[in-house]
Parts: sequence; C-alpha cells; structure tokens
Amino acid sequence: MAFDTAVSGIKAATADLGVIGNNIANSSTTGFKSSRAEFSDVYATSLLGSGGNAIGQGVSLSGVTQEFTQGNIAFTNNALDLAINGSGFFVLSDNGANAYTRAGNFQVDREGFLVTNEGLRLQAFQVDEQGNANGQADDLQLNTALIDPNPTALTNITANLDSREVAPTIPFGGPFDAFAVPPTAPDTNSYNAATSVTVYDGLGGAHTMSSYYVKTANPNEWEVHTLIDGVTTSGPDALNFQSNGKFDPATLPVEVSITGWNPLNEAGLPTGAGAQDMTISMSQFTQFGTDFAVSNAIQDGFASGQLRGLEIDDTGVVFARYTNGQARALGQVAIAGFSNPNGLQPTGDTSWAETYSSGAASLGAPGSSGLGVLQSGALEGSNVDITEQLVDMIVAQRNFQANAQVIQTEDTVTQTVINLR
Repeated sequence: MAFDTAVSGIKAATADLGVIGNNIANSSTTGFKSSRAEFSDVYATSLLGSGGNAIGQGVSLSGVTQEFTQGNIAFTNNALDLAINGSGFFVLSDNGANAYTRAGNFQVDREGFLVTNEGLRLQAFQVDEQGNANGQADDLQLNTALIDPNPTALTNITANLDSREVAPTIPFGGPFDAFAVPPTAPDTNSYNAATSVTVYDGLGGAHTMSSYYVKTANPNEWEVHTLIDGVTTSGPDALNFQSNGKFDPATLPVEVSITGWNPLNEAGLPTGAGAQDMTISMSQFTQFGTDFAVSNAIQDGFASGQLRGLEIDDTGVVFARYTNGQARALGQVAIAGFSNPNGLQPTGDTSWAETYSSGAASLGAPGSSGLGVLQSGALEGSNVDITEQLVDMIVAQRNFQANAQVIQTEDTVTQTVINLR
C-alpha cells in the first residue's frame, strides 16, 4: 500500500534531516568532516524475481558517507595546535587502542604527554640522539627535567692578525694567576691583540678563556698565550704564517692544546668538576695588513638547561628549545593513511576507528607517501558548507512534506472506499 511507501519516504527524509542537522551543529567543530545520507529504492521480489510492471515499495537509507575534503586552516598563537594540510590522520592512543583524528588541538598533561582534550595521547616516531626517527611510534612526551651540561672539548676561532703590528717592547711574562695575593695579570702593553670565549666545565659552570697574541721579532711569527679565569693554562704556542698571510697547508691543523685543566670557582677553589682537556683550533687564522678582527668563535660546550618552548616543523619533527640555547628533537609526529577513509567508523569526539572496510592504517612521516604536511600553530576547521546544508535542509523538508501528503491522500482514498455502499 501507498501508506508503507510514504512512511519509508518520511523515515528517509527524517534521516536526511538528522544528517544535515549534525553537520550544521558541528560547523565550528575543529577537524569535523561533514556527512551525507545516501538512499536506495526498495522493490519486493520473489525467488523468481519481480514482474516487469512491479511497483516499488519505497526507499531505504543505504548509508551515511563522510566527506574527507580539506577544511579551512586557521592560525593560532599556540605551538601545540597542529593542522594537517592534505590527507592523513593524527594517531592517538586510548589506553593502547589506536584512534584517529583530524583535530589537532593538543595540550600537555601533568606527566608531559601531548594529549587531546579527552586525554588520548598523540603518537610520534621516536628519535635517537642525532634526531633521526627510528620508525617506532609511541606516546610523545616532553622531558621537563634539566638537560645535562656538556664540557667544552673544542673551540674554533677564526681571526685576522694585523701584519703591520710590531713586537711589544715589554715581555709578556707569566705565568699569571688572578687568584694569587696579589693577583697577577698580563700588561696591556705586552701583547698586540686578545680575544675571549666562554667555555664550560663538566658541571656546566661557565669560565672565560682568553687568548693573547704577541708579535715576535721574527717575520710572520706570533705567540699565543692562553689563560682561563685569569690563570695561565697554555703557552706560549707559535703561529707561523707564510708570506701570503696564510698557514702552510703542510702544517695544518694549527691547534693549541690544553691538558688537565682543573676548573676553579670565583674564589679560586675547585668547583668539583673533573679535570678536562681542550683543543683550540686556529687553522682559519690569517695575517693580512688590516686591523685585528675575530669573525667567528664557537665552542661545543654548554651549561645545563631547562625547557623553554617547542617548535614543530612541517615534517612533524618536534624540537624542544632550552634556556641554554640548545635544541633537541623529541620525536616526529606520525600520520596515518587509509586506502578507504570512508570506511572509518566514527567514535565521537571527532575521532575515528579503523575497520575492515577502511583497511589497515599505514603510518608515515608528514609529507611522505602522499600524506599531508603539518602546520604548527594552526587548526583545521570543519569542512561543513552552511549554505549548502541549508539548501539541502529545504529539499529534505519538502520531501518530508510531500510524503506526508501522500499519506493524507491515501487516507482520503481509503475513506472513500470504506464509505461505498
């Protein structure tokens, strides 16, 4: 009867309105993907099939399909906000069970894990000490403890010594000791140039290493005297240049070695750090007829440091910045791809679960294997088009009303038949 057919139409229109209403309700939900209702007609058949003039029995909801198109990316001021520009999903751990989402509004919990608002932990590839990902995905955790200091072992100095200088008339003297009573220090008239570099002991303590350059009476020859915290530790060491102002390649590398240096504190007492050896590389020195200048002075030591901030690049590598100027890779955000994203099962909280229809998740780094890249400090908005949904709502409402009208008409016909005498 037409009653059953019209009722199925009303149910279909109601389901359509439900899908549209859910889309509109989530038009501002981060990472939400809109859906559409899909319908199919219904025919009554027997084992022998249906007749050529069979009348349909109505409509049924054949499925609700998700639309995984890209949502608009809005920038924020939070480095932990992540957006995927392209295909793929963030991988979350729900007590060991994986979930997948496009919503990248993450935060740090009290244990240092990056989590969603519901407490699910973001998964990332672990990295070694060199920052290389090992392909093993696990919870991404920030280490808020102080990082260990690194004692200075190598210092590289690049400078030019003025070839126009003459040998000082006052001998450099030494050794010097700033903690002696009375303290001793080099006379400013006993050297031609000097430079200082901050170096670090095994406990992360900072010390000043000073190098004094003295032109000798021999052509193209200089002496280097090294003091740390005002105490002589090395020298004199000779620097011999060629007539072109450069070192003879056969003499490279040109280095000053400091052996068994015992760090002292401001009172001249041992700091407790162990004795250490250091090398000062001067292979990049020149002796040209221009003023003394230091163009570069770097060393490989650093003090202990505390976490200051995070940076996440477009390949998903999470860098931690520390107060001592160091940066370390903590992990690389994992992105999951599926052969059939429409087969994923929505689980609420803007998350999906893997199903047989979706295929198994394939994890990769952002920007690889067709996966999207990451945008830090940004969130992907809902892909719902409000205008389109409002138009669809009008159509669904019209369908509902039309099917209701069929019931009303069928009721009138039925009453007419019953009233026949």
